Amino acid sequence: MRVSIANCCRPSSGLSEAFTLIELLVVIAIIAILTAMLLPVLSQAKGRALNIACLDNLKQLQLCFQLYVGDNDDFMPPNNFVYDITTDQPVPGNDGPSWCTNVAPYDANPAGIQNGLLFQYNTADAIYHCPADQSTIQIRGGGPNLDQLRLRSYNLSQSVNGLSYVGQISRYTPHYAKSTEIKNPPPSGLIVFLDVHEDEIIDTMFGIPTELDWDYDGYWFDIPGNRHNQGCNLSFADGHVEHWKWKIPKLVTVPRGSVQPVAANEWDDYNRLEAGFRQNFN
Repeated sequence: MRVSIANCCRPSSGLSEAFTLIELLVVIAIIAILTAMLLPVLSQAKGRALNIACLDNLKQLQLCFQLYVGDNDDFMPPNNFVYDITTDQPVPGNDGPSWCTNVAPYDANPAGIQNGLLFQYNTADAIYHCPADQSTIQIRGGGPNLDQLRLRSYNLSQSVNGLSYVGQISRYTPHYAKSTEIKNPPPSGLIVFLDVHEDEIIDTMFGIPTELDWDYDGYWFDIPGNRHNQGCNLSFADGHVEHWKWKIPKLVTVPRGSVQPVAANEWDDYNRLEAGFRQNFN
């Protein structure tokens, strides 16, 4: 059989090479499935990266803390900035000097961080802010939030050179003034810095009831963070940092500045955190 060279070399019709509608829909469906599979993976990867960055911030703050101790005869940095939300002012006598005097929801100016006693050891404002914290600056007295992210996400434990209160309340807040005094919990168990819930943070001290204040046992004074896969990041007096996963999501259910009852199913989380604070003066 003879085949014409002209017919053999003739280009095929473009129509025979085009996608049919069904083929195009199949391709789109495959792309959609692959995208749906990849998005959770990418989201998890981003979450892990933010968690690592947050842990690094706490490691840097903890290093600043330890450098301060070394420069000040073993005394830990003062933790004396307590804010009274009812007066919109620091509590008299507890407005510094302190490791930091930033009012987290309101202060758009970094002065409270830069005038703090730890800033000299690391002048990067960014280490005071959790990268997963997307909360923005509020206007005092109400009004829309600014577009600016807050400057601070972390608090210092009340067990660490905290509270120069004059009056009854100081009797219920045992703390250590010097690093070498820490014994119960030991340095590896005493919480120093921790990630705080963005809907509750205000001043720079994280408080929790102690054995001497059992009238408030079962209440949150402050709420830990929940930003990292239902968890929180913390640093400890021996210098190490940890990520804690909560059994129950941490939600703020009361107005800022109010104590919040511990939910029936979150006692394990509450007791775990409470164990990281000094409970008495013994």
